[in-house]
Amino acid sequence: MILKNSILYALMALAIVSCKKEEGDDTTTPTPQTLTVPSFYDSSSYISNIQPVTSVRTQMDALVTEIKKGRVTANTLTASGVNTIYTTGAVSVQSITSAFYNTELTATGGWFETIATASGNTYHPDSTSVNGGTFGGYLFDENGFEPEQLIEKGLFGAALMNKAAGLISGSTVTQQQIDQSIYIFGASPSFVNSGTAAKYGTSADKYFANYTSRRDKNDGTGYYTKMAYNYMKLQAAVKAGSTFDGERNNAVATIKLSWEKANAGTVINYCYSSLSKLTATTMTDADKASSLHAINECIGFVKGWKSLTNGKLITDTQIDEVYALLAPNNKPSLFITDRVNKANNLQLAITKLQTIYGFTAGELEDFKKNWVAEQSR
Repeated sequence: MILKNSILYALMALAIVSCKKEEGDDTTTPTPQTLTVPSFYDSSSYISNIQPVTSVRTQMDALVTEIKKGRVTANTLTASGVNTIYTTGAVSVQSITSAFYNTELTATGGWFETIATASGNTYHPDSTSVNGGTFGGYLFDENGFEPEQLIEKGLFGAALMNKAAGLISGSTVTQQQIDQSIYIFGASPSFVNSGTAAKYGTSADKYFANYTSRRDKNDGTGYYTKMAYNYMKLQAAVKAGSTFDGERNNAVATIKLSWEKANAGTVINYCYSSLSKLTATTMTDADKASSLHAINECIGFVKGWKSLTNGKLITDTQIDEVYALLAPNNKPSLFITDRVNKANNLQLAITKLQTIYGFTAGELEDFKKNWVAEQSR
């Protein structure tokens, strides 16, 4: 009897162990999946996907061509003519521009009216001028603003960044949206990291992709390289499905921050360029014109980001603070007429941007250079 009970208890224990083993098998943790990012961007559907937005680049090119005519005194522009180009197209430049900057351009006394009023005249920052005019190959208003830069470089942020970031910032992202974002950024699926059309033809970088390539040392760590990699990562994540939504969101965030830092780096580049002339013992008219031109590039690059709601790092208050340094008393011409007292504003702007973005001293040195030109890329 004791033997039978021992055998019975042993069989029951074996059954319990077997049941526990089966339960353990049911709760085995699956191996986490890893996103594979390819070394190239799949452009198989790129051409067809960008067709709905090609008018953006067509009209942007036409707009820039038109406003550059004002650099020649013999040419007179009209606000209505500039505005027609701005508002024309299946997807017009105006339709992708922030409401704030659209007002800056089109309101009474806005930059479209200002560039028209200044055109056909001559100007010198050391002399009184009612309407502004051409000086040293550029067109300025009476206060030393260069409307061309406020229009073109301002739209790099207010229109192109606004649209390119918006396309990929939703809760869902499609392959077509990624392709269109790259196109509006100004790059191509080959990501050549150079705006040199003589080498790369239609694949050469345009718009802000061109300026981002200038800030990239081509050492594998630059902003352009990061954007290219993360567009590839974004594409891979979207193809792989919702399992990789975290990787998708990370790629989008990196793309936007890299663009923003490259924009700030470009402002710093132009500040240094102008500062070197303003602090020289003497300045020729050519120096004065090119210095004022560089400052206006800075103003355009900065002001175009105001009011954007794409999760930018810089605040609108900080943008206003940088703008106040670049356009003291709303008169960039003061950098020429009062350069001893105003030149340091550019160094203050550099320092403020360095603080906002955490740039190192080494990065500031790198920003002084156009790396595409340095490396003959």
